[in-house]
Amino acid sequence: MRRCRHHDRKSGLRPILLLQRPLQLFRTVDEMVGQVECLEVNDNLKHWKSKKLNLSPILFKEPTSMYTGIHHSEDQDHGLEDVLDWQLLAAARPALESGLKISAAFNVKNTNRTIGTILSNEISKLYKSKGLPADTIHFKLKGTAGQSFGAFNTSGVTLELEGDANDYFGKGLSGARLIVYPAPDAGFVPEENFIIGNVAFYGATSGEAFIRGKAGERFAVRNSGANAVVEGIGDHGCEYMTGGRVLILGSTGRNFAAGMSGGIAYVYNVDGNFPSLCNPEMIDLDPLNEEDIREMKDMISRHYAYTGSTVAKFVLEDFENQLRNFVKVFPKDYKKVLQEKKARVGVNS
Repeated sequence: MRRCRHHDRKSGLRPILLLQRPLQLFRTVDEMVGQVECLEVNDNLKHWKSKKLNLSPILFKEPTSMYTGIHHSEDQDHGLEDVLDWQLLAAARPALESGLKISAAFNVKNTNRTIGTILSNEISKLYKSKGLPADTIHFKLKGTAGQSFGAFNTSGVTLELEGDANDYFGKGLSGARLIVYPAPDAGFVPEENFIIGNVAFYGATSGEAFIRGKAGERFAVRNSGANAVVEGIGDHGCEYMTGGRVLILGSTGRNFAAGMSGGIAYVYNVDGNFPSLCNPEMIDLDPLNEEDIREMKDMISRHYAYTGSTVAKFVLEDFENQLRNFVKVFPKDYKKVLQEKKARVGVNS
């Protein structure tokens, strides 16, 4: 290998860091880590993005001594042996080994992060993407859950949380069911308060969730297949969503549906101001059809059954009148694909 000073053929830019002569040979990438003395800065840069960069702080290397750390100088203890999931996994053994239905209860706190993820990894190793039948494993949890509650949880797992949760609730959800509602003595009105944090269901692919209370910003961002019911959200809801169903029984923040190209959202627009909170570039606001109404009623009914939501109860008891307050958020590209598919079916039938 030799030092290179030619222009990059694609960008026309000169490399910022170059190999320095004489060359030193390394047997592995690990041996290369930290050996900044083998690099030099290209002093012939003219592009405005790079010509004023000062890389000396990151290229500085102290004289080698017994106190100079280069690579993996100490082990890190992440405390994984103490995480709650090992208890969940132990309780779930009959389900994993024999397919038996199990249920158990645990207390949680905000240092319990990614609850259910180690368990779901074990399920996936045994049963692949299929997972277990719905509700094979049902855990009732009480308290305040840490970040990434239910992250990447797979089919067969139900996590029912009496309490609240932090950011990234349901991140990468992969078939599980998540339920959250406040304790009976919480002392606040659920639909008026945030019960989970920001960026819930980021990158979720399947599964479902029922949230009695509001969620923070960027709810269901990049959701590609999960269904969720929530009672209000912050800004940037359903951002870059590509699939799944989202039903919002409450208000939304601004910039709703930015970059949304798939899936459908139903929004309870009692105040009538929802259109002004949308990013209209890629979506239409449509009236409900019969299929929407059936789907929406089923989602609200299940939300009430799982969480005892007073909002869901009110809507169901006055369903025909409340339908006029719902708006369907329908991505234009998704609508076009469905219309073309329907036309082809009509031609072939």
